[in-house]
Amino acid sequence: MTEPKKLNPSLKLVLDIGPLVLFFAANAKFGIYAATGAFMVAVLVALAVSYALTRHVAMMPVVTAVIVLVFGGLTLFLHDDLFIKLKPTIIYVLFGVTLLAGLALNKPFLSILFDQMFHLTAEGWRKLTVRWIIFFFAAAVLNEVIWRTQSTDFWVNFKLFGMVPLTMIFGAAQYPLLMKYSVEKDE
Repeated sequence: MTEPKKLNPSLKLVLDIGPLVLFFAANAKFGIYAATGAFMVAVLVALAVSYALTRHVAMMPVVTAVIVLVFGGLTLFLHDDLFIKLKPTIIYVLFGVTLLAGLALNKPFLSILFDQMFHLTAEGWRKLTVRWIIFFFAAAVLNEVIWRTQSTDFWVNFKLFGMVPLTMIFGAAQYPLLMKYSVEKDE
């Protein structure tokens, strides 16, 4: 079996964050409902571009897209921004629970997700998984606190200028663990 083609890291970043940037811009100019519609379209376009270039789509973006479409659709259909505000919480909890289930089953799902990029010992995958579980549950709580106590515009800004940098900083902070438990691919 051949390995799927990999996206250029800059293009991958644009495809991952681009829909959120569009959501932010559309919210600032047109409001939450137009932003939600733009976000839904942008997520589908990002998936299509990724597939067109690699002939493969990773599971996380597909799950995220489904949740965006369902909760974005509910937001637009019911004209209630509650649903789009719940979407990040549901995604974070879903990812946290999935990783937790993997630990319970002794199957570190992060190793499947990141295997092409990182090669770690079993202990390294376990520790990295525990850290991401904690991060996802903390992010879910943080999203709930922000949308329940702040304005919609603040919440939208926080998604782009708060959660994206926090996620990148958290990911970068895992570098020492990745180096400590790194193994050669053939091992």
